[in-house]
Amino acid sequence: METVRVGLGSRAYPIYVGAGVLEDGRLYAPHVAGRRAAVITNEVVAPLYLERLGRTLAAAGAQVTTIVLPDGEQTKDWTSLARIVDRLLEERFGRDAIVVALGGGVIGDLAGFAAAIYQRGVPFLQVPTTLLAQVDSSVGGKTGINHPRGKNMIGAFHQPLAVISDTAVLSTLPERELGAGLAEVIKHGFALDAEFALWLEANLERLLRRDAAALMHAVRRSCELKAAIVAQDERESGSRALLNFGHTFGHAIEAAQGYGAWLHGEAVAAGMAIAAALSVRLGLLEPGEATRLTAILRRAGLPVANPRIAPERLLELMRSDKKTERGRLRFVLLTATGKAQVVADPGDDQVIAAITACTST
Repeated sequence: METVRVGLGSRAYPIYVGAGVLEDGRLYAPHVAGRRAAVITNEVVAPLYLERLGRTLAAAGAQVTTIVLPDGEQTKDWTSLARIVDRLLEERFGRDAIVVALGGGVIGDLAGFAAAIYQRGVPFLQVPTTLLAQVDSSVGGKTGINHPRGKNMIGAFHQPLAVISDTAVLSTLPERELGAGLAEVIKHGFALDAEFALWLEANLERLLRRDAAALMHAVRRSCELKAAIVAQDERESGSRALLNFGHTFGHAIEAAQGYGAWLHGEAVAAGMAIAAALSVRLGLLEPGEATRLTAILRRAGLPVANPRIAPERLLELMRSDKKTERGRLRFVLLTATGKAQVVADPGDDQVIAAITACTST
């Protein structure tokens, strides 16, 4: 097991990464002993890991209640949020209770938001079971639900007490979910760390065949990169925006298609390809560097094109994005592999041209 620390002063917390940590009671006991714990998960994860986690929490001194929700991005809505809150109230959970999120990014975001708003905030733990959640969504305290007009438009910053990432559970991950997680890993390399990007290019096949050592390195390094930025900019007023590389376009694609048509990582992959094309059009990035990015995305089996959504429609949806500032669109673009910057208002014509150039025919 390795530990990465998110340095946020009194709200600092550890990220535990390793095979078998799902059932390591020592990691849970400091947070759950003597508490009521609500484990929130979904119908896919529950048969695989809920019983094992429940036993571990009970042995660590928790009184466990479980809430099992449907699977899929469409679950991240008001209805599911209300279902969680209703159950917590029905079971008379107090402010001394704890929420435990067992699942991927949808469950982590949803359970974290419920914890943030229930009785004005109760603590929670992240136990991510997908690669995407382990390398990205479980770290940093972003919680929320979707709205038909935009992804993650309703939410709160609410940091977990700890993140417990068991890399062994990735063995049960469907191929498509693995690829979606790799999109966020690739994002970290190409936006933040050129050396990591080189490592990914050399080791992608090991990751695709789920080599344990390669997965461990990818998860740990992604967490290190994200933790360092979150520690500098918890609420995304500055450098944390760089973590949104590919997300402005990606979120618009998800909203336009309907949540769940593409996995989040698939939409981000296409979004990164479009963002790289826009970077080239604006003279920020050499064309060969954009080709490097699209090449590794293709090798990971990820989409690199807008799925025939009208560019004007995507532009309309992006204007509702959280990253819009004073009515001006802001994009995270590349200047080189491993280096990104925020560019405000590059011009609608340039954005539409980049989308058009990356639209499926």
